[in-house]
Amino acid sequence: MDTKPLKILGIDPGTTVTGYGLVEIRNNQPVILHMGTLVPGKFSDHYQRLKHLHERALHLVEEYRPDVMAIEAPFYGKNVQSMLKLGRGQGVIMAAALHHSVPIHEYAPLLVKQSITGMGRASKEQVKYFLQKVYHLTDLDQGLDATDAVAVAICHFIQQGKPQKNKEYKSWGDFVKKNPGRVK
Repeated sequence: MDTKPLKILGIDPGTTVTGYGLVEIRNNQPVILHMGTLVPGKFSDHYQRLKHLHERALHLVEEYRPDVMAIEAPFYGKNVQSMLKLGRGQGVIMAAALHHSVPIHEYAPLLVKQSITGMGRASKEQVKYFLQKVYHLTDLDQGLDATDAVAVAICHFIQQGKPQKNKEYKSWGDFVKKNPGRVK
């Protein structure tokens, strides 16, 4: 039985540079179909940046028809204004996927790096290196933002293969409390 390959659009959001990577899973191996960057930073007005991101994200979803979007979630930072702008950028990108009914999965930067390199605090260069060595990906010359987007897509692929965590119980009493119908 032949199954349709899964197409994952990975996004590394930013309001200056946003990376994207379209990865297809063939025979349980990721293959890069397209990757690149969107550069909303060329606009000085924040709202023009958001408009540009939304229009370009719509175009990516319409052109590549991904099965799923994997996007890096904002992390906590000290500059609240920067976080707000990044969250808005991520939101307009997500709206483009939602407009076309593409499911979205968010991944924390530490989980993306951990999934690819085994180290949650790996640098962008280390992520690129591991993608090249582990997955034999050679077409990673589009910049580190694009490479990070490919990493987010591959992180989604890796996470989908992991079994769901069972409920955890701290004690027998905790089990009884959480499962009243299973104990007589």
